[in-house]
Amino acid sequence: MSASQPLGAPTPAAANHVSDPTEPQPLIPAPVDRASGKVIATMVLARLGIMLALLTPLTAGLTLKLQSLVGPDQVVGTLGLITSLGAFSALFFDPVFGRLSDRTTSRFGRRRPWLLIGSGGLIGALVLIALAPNPAVVGIGWVLGQMLANAAVSAHTASIADQLPTVQRGKVSGAIGVAQQAATLGAAYAAQFLGSQMLLLFLVPGIVGLVLVGLYALVLPDRQLPRRPRGEGGFRLAVKTFWVNPAKHPDFALTWASRFLLVLANFMFTTFRLLWIQHEFGLTPQAAAGIMSTGVLCYTISLVVAGQLAGWLSDKIRRRKPFIVGSALIFGVGTYLLAHVTDPSHFFVAEVVLGIGFGIYVAVDLALVMDVLPNPNDTAKDLGVFNIAMAGPQVLAPGVAAALIGMGAGGNYDLMLTAAAVIAVIGAALILPVRKVR
Repeated sequence: MSASQPLGAPTPAAANHVSDPTEPQPLIPAPVDRASGKVIATMVLARLGIMLALLTPLTAGLTLKLQSLVGPDQVVGTLGLITSLGAFSALFFDPVFGRLSDRTTSRFGRRRPWLLIGSGGLIGALVLIALAPNPAVVGIGWVLGQMLANAAVSAHTASIADQLPTVQRGKVSGAIGVAQQAATLGAAYAAQFLGSQMLLLFLVPGIVGLVLVGLYALVLPDRQLPRRPRGEGGFRLAVKTFWVNPAKHPDFALTWASRFLLVLANFMFTTFRLLWIQHEFGLTPQAAAGIMSTGVLCYTISLVVAGQLAGWLSDKIRRRKPFIVGSALIFGVGTYLLAHVTDPSHFFVAEVVLGIGFGIYVAVDLALVMDVLPNPNDTAKDLGVFNIAMAGPQVLAPGVAAALIGMGAGGNYDLMLTAAAVIAVIGAALILPVRKVR
């Protein structure tokens, strides 16, 4: 591939090659023109809104709610179980809603109905959690919340591939990654200022999410699908909803495995971040929430700077893999540093390093994924399969992290953090054999 060619563009030899008639042809042509600033701005804001509504419970809301319902010795296990069940719900429903989105022929478009259904329904689930009288109802609410949120997430992610040509994907992927992390910062501050008002803690982020998704739905040029893609029916179609053949699509498989490990490393810490701060510095939940919000602020600022620079540079030099590898190594260093903090200032430094590493990763990860998608008519479904690599680790991370924390005399957070650093480095190595992108 020459330096002047955009990522994903055919080589001169490929341009003269007659396409294989057995390959799937897109029912809606891939975008060629650059997306407008209005579409990109509302696209980024919509992601911010969805993730704010979803991450506020995950960052602190569930922990604070459970601490009001169960004893301190039960919080870690109960939180791990509920977050794992919620992540399993996301793992299952992301590709399901992706398949439905790919085959929706509504006059309102393919993606718009699911954006609104998912973000609107999520509010009801969040209210259920806020008013839950016991952990079982919290668990039911979180499973429903993850299910409905992923209707919106799968449609939103697919709309990015629908709207952006390859030459815009790195920069916009970086902006979306920044928006997701800004949502984490918003969730931390929501916990700090609304933590004593449980209904508002869950409801306000949900309403903000619905408003921002609604703005995107208004300006989204979501074209109507002329007809449903052909596909096998019955059981075979159901199985293929959760499957992309790794032998036929090895680049997709390697990218999937890399993301799985990197997300696993990330969530091993973030699931227990608030409890780790309480344990490490001997703080009350409220005081720990204040430290956490400052740490997440440091993390987010460094992530924004690193992510925007990496996304721009990735499009400029038309390379993705070096950024993925470098980001994972930096993230591993930051995770290792957490195991050696002695006061909150060291924690803030570690969060800066983590922010740089993860900022570089989120800037190019989505762009790389879109460059290796197998079927243009199954974009949302294939992205849903790929997002299993996001949801699956969230199923495993709480249990793996809790088991490591419980080793020895208990409270072994250093072992958990060291293991997360090693996992991140392995995830970086898996991206090296990918051939479709550089």
